[in-house]
Amino acid sequence: MGSIKLLTIRGIPIRMHITFPLILVLAAFQFGLAGADWVRGAVFGVIVTLLLFVGVVLHELAHSLVAMGFGTKVREIVLLPLGGVARMENLPERPSQELLMAVAGPVASAVIGATLGAITRLTLPDEIWWEFLPAIAEGRPQWTHLLPYLAFVNIFLAAFNLIPAFPMDGGRVLRALLAAMMPYGRATAIAVSIGQGLAWLMGLVGLLRRDVLVMLVALFVYIGATQEGRMTQVKLALAGLKVGRAFSRRALPVGPNDSLAHAVDLTLEGFQSDFPVCDGEKLVGMLTRADILLGLKEHGPTAAIHRVMRQSYPVASPDDDLFEVQQRMSQAGLEAIPVVEGAAFQGLLTRQDLEEVYTLVSARPGLLRGEERERLKNREAENAKN
Repeated sequence: MGSIKLLTIRGIPIRMHITFPLILVLAAFQFGLAGADWVRGAVFGVIVTLLLFVGVVLHELAHSLVAMGFGTKVREIVLLPLGGVARMENLPERPSQELLMAVAGPVASAVIGATLGAITRLTLPDEIWWEFLPAIAEGRPQWTHLLPYLAFVNIFLAAFNLIPAFPMDGGRVLRALLAAMMPYGRATAIAVSIGQGLAWLMGLVGLLRRDVLVMLVALFVYIGATQEGRMTQVKLALAGLKVGRAFSRRALPVGPNDSLAHAVDLTLEGFQSDFPVCDGEKLVGMLTRADILLGLKEHGPTAAIHRVMRQSYPVASPDDDLFEVQQRMSQAGLEAIPVVEGAAFQGLLTRQDLEEVYTLVSARPGLLRGEERERLKNREAENAKN
């Protein structure tokens, strides 16, 4: 959603986000307005940016192929104006696997840069290395500057990505190294703190230099580090828990031939705003709050639910891992997903259910895993003996 598929490589869809053309427009203006020949500069900017993003795709493919070798499923690679992201269903669990996956991208970028540098060295005079950066900075790019510029930027990206801060690869490298010596959660907390500290330092430098781009990168790094820390906390809290411990068994279903007005009445009478659509006990669709609002606007309250319900949506079973289902729900952008056994509807797992479980487990680890009850039984047995 919000992206256009370009091609598929090794079963991985390569997509372009709808905002990606903005970077091409920016490159055209940046290179075009800086020089005397606007058209030549704009064309140079667009072409060099497209070629740089070929390197970005190869960078993300390197991450993805290594991760796939460790059994991780890669959903897609998406090109964004500020780079690319490989979206994976999970990450390799072992520190050594995460380390190899993290360094694969910078290594790919460094190899691309070194290869382009070698080609430049063999095909162009040595003076080109002293000319291309000042010429590009002054808005006088020549087509002979294309190879050395691409070589320089790919090597720079390899080095930049190794900064030890999330969401850059260096943050994962740091965590993997720390996780080899301490628990995963503590390793993540230290790596997140270092990343946030670097973001503050970068932001201060940008502020003193009045460099908006540096300040934006600092904000990007800080948010990425914070999100990684939060996701790891959730993962550790939900680890080992099953959907059966959390989902709402009293969730109300609606029928495919019921009207949207009926769903509205149920929403107003209670706290439920997302509804499984069932034909008898069989789940046949999902009706979200957004679907209800869109249906009311386009078809009116008398429209049958089957006209607006979703027929493609993720489901969970009571034995599914709770964290994996939480990730599935986030990726789908849903507030709730139905829980089924076979095709029979069992209940609804909502974002509120997940938040309640996280809050309880954070307050008392082991509470929902049976460990707390086991400790109470052992204590009662010891008291009985005494």
